[in-house]
Amino acid sequence: MRFSKIFTRTLREPSKDAEIASHDLLLRAGFIRQLGAGIFSYMHLALRSVQKIKHILSDEMNHIGGVEISMPFVHPAELWKKTNRWFEIDESLVRFQDRGERDMVLAMTHEEVVAELTRTEISSYKQLPQLVYQIHDKFRDEARARGGLIRVREFIMKDSYSLDKDWEGLEKQYIAHYDAYFRMMARVALPVVAIQSDVGMMGGKVAHEFMYLSPIGEDTIFISPKTGYQANKEVANFKKIYAPAEPQALSKVHTPETSSIESLAALLRIEPSATAKAVFFMGTVDDAEKLIFVVIRGDWEVNPVKVQKAGKIKNLRPAQAEEIAACGAVAGFASPIGIRREGVLVIADDWVAESANLVAGANEKDYHYLNTCYGRDYTADIVADIAAAYEGALAPDAPTDHPDYAMKAFRGVEVGNIFQLGIKYTQGMGAMFTDENGKAQPVIMGSYGIGVGRLLACVAEEHRDEAGLKLPVSIAPYQVHLVGLLDNEEVIQKAEALYQSLTQAGVEVLYDDRDGKTATAGVKFSDADLIGLPIRLTLSKRSLANGGVELKLRREKESQMIGYDQVLTTVQGILQGLFAEISTGLAQAQTWEQRR
Repeated sequence: MRFSKIFTRTLREPSKDAEIASHDLLLRAGFIRQLGAGIFSYMHLALRSVQKIKHILSDEMNHIGGVEISMPFVHPAELWKKTNRWFEIDESLVRFQDRGERDMVLAMTHEEVVAELTRTEISSYKQLPQLVYQIHDKFRDEARARGGLIRVREFIMKDSYSLDKDWEGLEKQYIAHYDAYFRMMARVALPVVAIQSDVGMMGGKVAHEFMYLSPIGEDTIFISPKTGYQANKEVANFKKIYAPAEPQALSKVHTPETSSIESLAALLRIEPSATAKAVFFMGTVDDAEKLIFVVIRGDWEVNPVKVQKAGKIKNLRPAQAEEIAACGAVAGFASPIGIRREGVLVIADDWVAESANLVAGANEKDYHYLNTCYGRDYTADIVADIAAAYEGALAPDAPTDHPDYAMKAFRGVEVGNIFQLGIKYTQGMGAMFTDENGKAQPVIMGSYGIGVGRLLACVAEEHRDEAGLKLPVSIAPYQVHLVGLLDNEEVIQKAEALYQSLTQAGVEVLYDDRDGKTATAGVKFSDADLIGLPIRLTLSKRSLANGGVELKLRREKESQMIGYDQVLTTVQGILQGLFAEISTGLAQAQTWEQRR
């Protein structure tokens, strides 16, 4: 490709709208252009990288038995109503009506469509297992698009769906995807970790997220270097050291101006861990809105996802002052002792239920109870682990309480996910098969996704320096950036001949054929660093005088001179070495068996 023919341009100044480095570099290098909030055009260079990523994803999906299909971008709402997600998902699901006033949605995922196809195409256990996939555009109306391709509204996704007759089959396909995802990430040279995660709106039994650890990430991940435990904050647990004791007499104490745990602990000269605090939500339980009264250790935070799961609660939100007061609780001085329980769901953290003599609110302004004990002074409707993990907490699988087993918190970007959905979608859609005994059974389903654009953004974030991108050879839009300083006829002729010979030999070349009036030597070198192709060749009057062509790897500081006639064999040898490095990473990719 000749640089002069590319339908884009590089930018000299950093973007004012870019929040992170990869966003800025992809804009400045001419890879992407923004059309609207979270909506981008993939220009020529980005498209070539995306096509290479797609090829890698397809190759690995085919390797585990995937069959590629293409499903519609627009869905009849009836499908989403059958699985109830029409009612469960917020405004991120784009709903509209066609000219016949029929409810429709824009695809943000395709579980419903796969379940419908399964209903029409699968009838017998002899047709199972199956694995279908597509690489397709999707739309999610994100409330806050950010980070360029990191969080967008319109996006490209590889989504695959496994269909099995039993849970053993699902487990096998789940493991195959786990291994395939690590191979995919190795082939694009992106380091990731696989962590246990919440199933969220997808539903199902088990889920893992593939996380690129980076400060730009919106997710918090807890990892124990000692035990290997890894989990997203939404599902992360930690080892709790309970505080059982002989119950002491309950008594009320005056605690003025102590609506916070910190001020209460300071006044009573106790540790915050000796208190039990109340946290209030509103949520839908069995189709009725209730006050969710949560009791937890004073120095811990509540994990809302765990609360929702424990109480099977929908539409969880913080409670308002008047909603709290309606049950007789006093915000800042609250406990379940003496409240009106009608319309209230009390959930206590298991640590509170197993500990004794905690300081808790008296439901009277400026007063607290000393020595509250669960079971004697109050009870809960549900006792569960609802505490949010935190940095420094003991890993749940720690054999002792030694500090070496403390977890560390990292930020991460989710680039892929895998879900064991089970029968959530197939049963609701009537996707049944006849088993070996002639009995109708729902197909067991799995769902697996990778964001293609987000993957490109994360690779750009990982492989860069202050001058620009340093893309790995496997997904760089071209392999060689040929810079011609076209200041005389000999250089022009030799550069053109070199471009032709490399291209004919199968080397992917971006030839900067701009003349000196369009782009100076400095601009050409800056653009080469910004675009970040693996190899740069410079041909000029000076290079010819010094022996031929200047060769420089983007990842290295020093360049070398090679003879003009040796360029092709030298470049081919370097490319072979770069791909060998990718192969080494692929061979070392983590497997499910190693994880266990």
